[in-house]
Amino acid sequence: MALMFPRLARNFARNGYFPTDEPTLERTLSALRPADGPMAILDPCAGEGVALAEAAHALGRDAVTAYAVEYDGERAQHARTLVDQCVHSDLMDMMITRQSFGLLWLNPPYGDLAKNADGVTDYAGKGRARLEKLFYQRALTLLQYDGILVFIVPAYVLDRELVGWLTRHFTDLTVHQAVETQFKQVVILGRRVRQRDTVPAEAKAARDHLLRIGQGEAAADTLPPTGSHRHYTVPCTRVLPEHFYRVTLEPQQLAEEVHRLRGLWPTADACFGATHRPARPPACALSQWHLALALAAGAISGVITAPSGKVLALKGDTHKEKTQTSEFAEREDGSIAETRILTDRFVPVIRAWDMTPGSATQGQILTIR
Repeated sequence: MALMFPRLARNFARNGYFPTDEPTLERTLSALRPADGPMAILDPCAGEGVALAEAAHALGRDAVTAYAVEYDGERAQHARTLVDQCVHSDLMDMMITRQSFGLLWLNPPYGDLAKNADGVTDYAGKGRARLEKLFYQRALTLLQYDGILVFIVPAYVLDRELVGWLTRHFTDLTVHQAVETQFKQVVILGRRVRQRDTVPAEAKAARDHLLRIGQGEAAADTLPPTGSHRHYTVPCTRVLPEHFYRVTLEPQQLAEEVHRLRGLWPTADACFGATHRPARPPACALSQWHLALALAAGAISGVITAPSGKVLALKGDTHKEKTQTSEFAEREDGSIAETRILTDRFVPVIRAWDMTPGSATQGQILTIR
């Protein structure tokens, strides 16, 4: 296990980060067998990428394409050195092709889901809203049928709802206690099947066993040593995922992309200058109303170079705001009547992309009102 770094062992609980301990990782990987063909594997909570990299090596590095998602920027940067593709993102903000992976290594964040300002969460289930269950719901559809799940969670998370999902979605379920017992983790392995293909008697036995472990009525056996437990074959991938990208970008990520791609600046002449004809000047100075109309029509846009050398890519727009005024009048009975008047006001806005080489605000979006 040469990829396990010493600093990982000292980093178990930093910011809710619980990487798989080395003995548990070794024994879990010994249960996996490679298919005779190319495989795609995914860790949607990859941390520093060690577990996924080890899984890829255990299955045969040349035959495996390893995909990772990691929320923390520093850990994502480290994971990129170990796996084929790693995106710095929250899994909930990812676009990933469904049923694209033969192995889903899921060691999600642990804890209750925080409520928003309305007192509700984004959790779609009916039981206790937990991060582990939210990540399970989101990641399940990414695993192909006959694909293998490695699910590492605290034992007390196994409530009736989560256990019901597991026994409906998977067969050949096994559950073992992790070698490192500090976080009371269990390792659940299973093979994904359609619900109609599950065996009722087997599903009931697995459900009863998992519930007893979750309720503390029974303890799972510790993961056995290498080679002494059931084996799971990771199937070949039919096609690599077509989509594997983040939907939104953080400001820092946008700045990195602008710096890397230089925006449209290398093709500015082709995009803006080749067929552009300069507009004829107006007969008289434009009023504010004329400016708003020109902005709304998109007539004020394109690359503008100021006498100072500043270069901006402009796009005009206009939006409507309401202003409120009140009028008071005295009625015959002496009471006061208030009349509120709402008036529409059109506000022109210009947004500019600073493309000035060497500018302190290069790549930033500026708003000009």
